Amino acid sequence: MNNISNWKKNTILFLSSQTISLFGSMLVQYTIIWYITLETKSGIMMTISIICGFLPTLFISPFAGVWADRFNRKTLIILSDTLIAISTLVLAILFIIGFDDIWLLFVASAIRSFGAGIQTPAVGALLPQLVPEDKLIKVNGINSSIQSLVSLLSPLLSGALLSIATIDIIFFIDVFTAAIAISILFLFLHIPAHSKALEKHKTSYYGDMREGIIYIKNHGFVKTIFKYCAFYFILIAPLAFLTPLQVTRSFGDDVWRLTTIEVTFSLGMMVGGILIASWGGFKNRLYTMVLSNFVIAFCTLILGVIPVFWIYSSLMVLVGLALPMFNTPLTVLIQEKVEGNFLGRVFGVLSMISSSVMPLAMLVYGPLADLIKIEWLLIGTGILMLVQSIFMMRNKVLIEAGKSMPKPE
Repeated sequence: MNNISNWKKNTILFLSSQTISLFGSMLVQYTIIWYITLETKSGIMMTISIICGFLPTLFISPFAGVWADRFNRKTLIILSDTLIAISTLVLAILFIIGFDDIWLLFVASAIRSFGAGIQTPAVGALLPQLVPEDKLIKVNGINSSIQSLVSLLSPLLSGALLSIATIDIIFFIDVFTAAIAISILFLFLHIPAHSKALEKHKTSYYGDMREGIIYIKNHGFVKTIFKYCAFYFILIAPLAFLTPLQVTRSFGDDVWRLTTIEVTFSLGMMVGGILIASWGGFKNRLYTMVLSNFVIAFCTLILGVIPVFWIYSSLMVLVGLALPMFNTPLTVLIQEKVEGNFLGRVFGVLSMISSSVMPLAMLVYGPLADLIKIEWLLIGTGILMLVQSIFMMRNKVLIEAGKSMPKPE
């Protein structure tokens, strides 16, 4: 990685632009969810909205990973932000002039998901260009805390705004924040394109994609951790999607209860991001991920048996706190171990896994939740996650990769 003397300034500019952009995007994301919920009160409509929000990311991620390795990553981020902003602006104008059909929100969600699918691999691959390798864990941890804070504030602010303003006003807020984020990147962030983006491309898009797949298959750590990640996302799906329904069934359908578990989880994630940024985790990054997996597994298991709501809420804090202990070392290990010219494609595949496995798992868990108690699903997946923790801790490939060693040139 190039030793950039003003890396702190560039990192602050980059993270600031992404935070501003994320804030506007999440405002609109929650506004669309609340609006569809209030206007339709339909589970089918919410399902369509969720599908529109993840399918485009799933399909574009492999191509986006190739683009992130072939082209200037900063330019890709600017273009994806611009695409999302323009779609939101058009949506706002349509709502103002009276075209407010629900299907327009589905189209907008799909376009936003498409843009996010392009942006995610580029962001993951760009950070190692900005940040020295020994600072990656700290910067990724700080970024995790910032994102958690935005996740905490966005639904609250979105609900408040929707009660006092029309939906098109909130759309314009997103356009405004996107314009600020794009301006910061375009005018103030000066970083040269990575080496592959400057080369004349000798292979086609599909050739690059095929090279990326072969690279992942032949990279012991990446291949192994992606398998564990897929299993992890399958097991964590009930915790992520079914706990609000469990709270409603077991403790009552009061809105404050659902708000409480969202807020406690987000607070935990914010603290967890700060903790991993300041502590850095164990010397072997794998052990930090195993600890996180173990804590989440234990909490998932206990959430299936605990009858007291305040204890339930406290466990959600622990789950939130542990999550950055898994995500941050995982991101940093990929940034450390994967060659720079393949980072985009590797992050593209990871994005594809993360955006598809959990929703697809819910096709099984959702119907099951109507046949058996959600508590049993949490107990079962909690036990399986504990087993996974043991297997991770004993995997020689992951243990070796977890050691802090420079990536190959």
